[in-house]
Amino acid sequence: MSTQTAPLKRTVTPFRYDIVGSFLRPAALKDARVKAKNGEITAGQLKEVEDAEIVKLVAKQKEVGLLAVTDGEFRRSWWHLDFFWGLDGVERTIIDQGYQFNGAQSRPETARLSGKISYSSHPFVAHYTFLKSVAGDDVVARQSVPAAAQFLFELDRAENKESTNALYPNRDELLADTVKAYKSAVLDLYNAGCRSIQFDDCTWGALCDEQFITIMEQIGVNVADYAEELAKVNAAVVSGLPEDLVVTTHVCRGNYVSTYAGVGGGYEPVVQALLGIDNYSGYYLEFDTDRAGDFKPLRFLKDNQQVVLGLFSSKFGELENKEEILKRIEEAKQYVDLNRICLSPQCGFASTEEGNHLTEEQQWNKLAYIKEIADEIWK
Repeated sequence: MSTQTAPLKRTVTPFRYDIVGSFLRPAALKDARVKAKNGEITAGQLKEVEDAEIVKLVAKQKEVGLLAVTDGEFRRSWWHLDFFWGLDGVERTIIDQGYQFNGAQSRPETARLSGKISYSSHPFVAHYTFLKSVAGDDVVARQSVPAAAQFLFELDRAENKESTNALYPNRDELLADTVKAYKSAVLDLYNAGCRSIQFDDCTWGALCDEQFITIMEQIGVNVADYAEELAKVNAAVVSGLPEDLVVTTHVCRGNYVSTYAGVGGGYEPVVQALLGIDNYSGYYLEFDTDRAGDFKPLRFLKDNQQVVLGLFSSKFGELENKEEILKRIEEAKQYVDLNRICLSPQCGFASTEEGNHLTEEQQWNKLAYIKEIADEIWK
């Protein structure tokens, strides 16, 4: 059980009321992306639209009171694949079938190896430089990146496994090259001024999903061993980084056009591997439905780490019941001190450019609501 202390505000990420990072794409941006795809406008003209919409987005984030802002992932199509495609040795590939969600299937795209993994430069660095210039000095400009574990998870997909094994018959070499490329990317972002980076990582949502565990066992994969390997890679990426770089991670269970993936299951099967990474300052964890289980796994959270409870859904616009939210925070306090708790939606509002099924007004109202509740708790 946790011993509680007086409520305190925070001055570094994660903040008491926070975001995961992606926002609904405005109509002007969606229209421009279609025109660019059809050859009706140039890449430069698309960038002008992206720049203008990001400027407006940052202003709106400040207006709603956020202390950490992102570019909404407005230059991306996917929350993860765009980053993978920017690494050397990785190519965009069209496959037969997309990711399967509850009642929906995504576009059939993936990241597949075409050569050995390395890092020379990445478009995200210029994207971050623009964000920081727009954000100014009164908020934190935060960069989200899919975790190294998520990259390996993609390379291990059945559709990609053959090319991965062909280029890397030695698994240790694959892991080493992944860590080296990732660390180079992180340091490049750091040199561009980034001091807050968030690693998005849905692997853990899958590895504690009862259906996925069964499938893995059927093909002879030991889920516990796989989890340890992925945790080891993540830990290697975030070790030895500059001390003034705040590193957090986000875990969810699927977020595509307001649907989810898998059947659910609590964090207990992977909690020690997941929460055992020393250099994460905070964990953004999905807890908006009973699919994520109870808060008992939070007992493994380290004293110097925050948990950002994703108690609010980014999948729909209706506001959660405040009394129910406060009740769930009280439940979490059985395992973690109030001053190591923050609040956010369980995921972003648009993990892919399609976005979830709510309006921009509902999106902003939800964030204002989270701030309202957090301000009542951490006065």
